[in-house]
Parts: sequence; C-alpha cells; structure tokens
Amino acid sequence: MLEVAGSLRYFGGRWKFLSRLRAGLGNLGLSACIGEAPVARAALWLARGDGGRLDAQPVAVLGLDPPSQALLADLGVKTIGALLRLPRDGVAQRFGADLLEQLDQARGRMPEAREFFAPPARFAARLELPAPVREAASALFAARRLLVQMEGFLAARQAGVRAFSLALLHEDAPATEVRVGLAAPGRAAEHFARLLRERLGALVLRSPIAAIRIEAGDLEHLRQRSKNLFDDRSGGEEEWLRLVERLQARLGSGAVHGLDTQEDHRPERAFCRVAFAIRDLNAKQQKKDMQNENNGPRPLWLLEPPRRLAEGEFVLLAGPERIESGWWDGAEARRDYFIARTGEASLAWIYREREGGWFLHGYFA
Repeated sequence: MLEVAGSLRYFGGRWKFLSRLRAGLGNLGLSACIGEAPVARAALWLARGDGGRLDAQPVAVLGLDPPSQALLADLGVKTIGALLRLPRDGVAQRFGADLLEQLDQARGRMPEAREFFAPPARFAARLELPAPVREAASALFAARRLLVQMEGFLAARQAGVRAFSLALLHEDAPATEVRVGLAAPGRAAEHFARLLRERLGALVLRSPIAAIRIEAGDLEHLRQRSKNLFDDRSGGEEEWLRLVERLQARLGSGAVHGLDTQEDHRPERAFCRVAFAIRDLNAKQQKKDMQNENNGPRPLWLLEPPRRLAEGEFVLLAGPERIESGWWDGAEARRDYFIARTGEASLAWIYREREGGWFLHGYFA
C-alpha cells in the first residue's frame, strides 16, 4: 500500500502516475491489480476486486473466513453495498464488531493506523532462472530485473553504492562471484547493467547457472545535482568517472586507478594508488598548501628498478640533493641526487649511493 496523493503533481497527474507504476512493475517481472481510493482499506478491496465502485465489489474481497462467507451467501448478500444495507446490530451480532469497524474504515468514517515499512539498510535479492544458463553474458537479462529492484531500493533511501556483487549460483559447484566497483556512488540500473556486461563478457563458467543473487551494502547518501537550464552536455567529472568505471570493469581495478602523493622522502614511495572519486577541489588545494614542498624538481617518469650507470655515461648539471630516509621499515635510502645529461641527450635524474655506485632513477625529458 502506497500513499501517493502528495506525489501526483510531480508525476504529471493521476493517469501518468498509474501508467509509470504499471510500467515499473512490468520491468520487475511482476503482475499487479491496482486499486485506488481515498483510504487504504478501500484501495485494498478494490485491488482484490475489479477496481470499480466500492459498493459493487463482491464480499469475497473482504477476506472473511469460510463460515462467514457461507452465511452471507445464505442471506443473499453478494456485494459490499448489499452488506452495508443490513442492520448494523445484526451484522455485529452475526459477524462481530470487527467487520463493522473495517467497513467504516473503508468508507473513511473511522481512522485506520498503519505501520510504515522501513526498508533494510542492505539490499539482497535472488532470482531463480527458468532454465540453466551456460554463458555468463546470458545471465545479464535476468540480472537487469534485480538491478531495477536495487535502483528502487536506493532511490527510496536517497542513497547510492560504490560496489555491488553478483553471485552466479550453480547446482553442482560453488557460486561464482562477480564484484563490480564504481568510482562514485550511483544507483542507476542501466549504468550498473553496462558495467556488469563488461565483467560477464570475459567470464568463463565452470557450470551452468541455476540462479543469481545480487547484494549491495555500505549505502552512501547520494547528493542530487540540479540540471543545467540549457542542457549543457559538456561532460565534466561525472562523465570522466563513468569512463573510468567501464575501463575498470573491463580491465580490472588493479589496471585502472588514480595516483596521489604521500609523506615519504623516498621518490619510489612518495605516491600511492587511490580510487577515482569526485573530490572537493578546495579541500584538495588546502591539503596541497599544508604539505611541505620538495627541495628540488621531480621527474614524472621513474624507472623501476633504477638502472646502474657507469662514470662516463652522464654529465652533471645540478645538485646534489641528499635524501636519507626509511631506516624504520628496512628499506633505508642514503642517496645524493643530481640532474644530469646522459649520453642519449636526455635530461635525467640520477643518484649516487653513499656507499655505492651511480644509478639512473628517472627522466625529465
């Protein structure tokens, strides 16, 4: 049961709302009989009946026990209207005061308190397939139904998720888990389906699929953005993140990731992998202003591992810059760094170990 009077204007009126409701139920694979009335109990009885006038509905929609239904039949009472024309005292004596109370509630003469449904904080849904599926990509059609359910679940909570998992359930083998990650919280079923298609396309099944299950937790509040008055489709960060998500779904999260700096003087440990996300530019600038800048320039291209150099392979141009760090983690570095010109006419970043030789660590150009 849904209270929708306050939403009719948003959806464009009663008929458009009912049309979208029926279409949404169809997308979920559900068939439904819809009844609408000013009060919940009358709507319930209309949904059980033919959706016409309340007085014209058969008494079967009341959900009475078989003896009460048989007694009404013996009295020749076939509709709710005929039941309402009976003396109230006689109805209460034969069927109990509870039936009179329900009739008054259905006509809006008595209030009816109902408890609101609170959706769980975690989404989980399972779907049995009508026949075994032998190709992973073929399971996407069935998964769309569960993705639409998850979108509705998230929309009701004004939330999104950064990841969800699809379990392909087999009759004679352990479940195959497919995890899909997002660069930013989302809830659009079509976007989820595109990412899932990339993952399923490269998956080889060990056994036919008998059922599927989709789960998602760790809900995040999803901030809605106002649309541009002139429908500006220039893209921006969100379109960039959608591209990143598709690449991660196809290549794996380990192959597509972001980089950020971290506090470590050793060049090879001064950066770390991070997940892509829409960041607060002001907060990022404040973080940069708080960090101590390096004493010298740093190349964008570092060699891993550094390449050993002979004495005659370079010409020193600037330096040294001394770096001594890492004594606490077993990877101590004691180096003097220089900017140098190598034999290939490249501008390089080289260092000499305090007790060792020369090494090429990176290129400026």
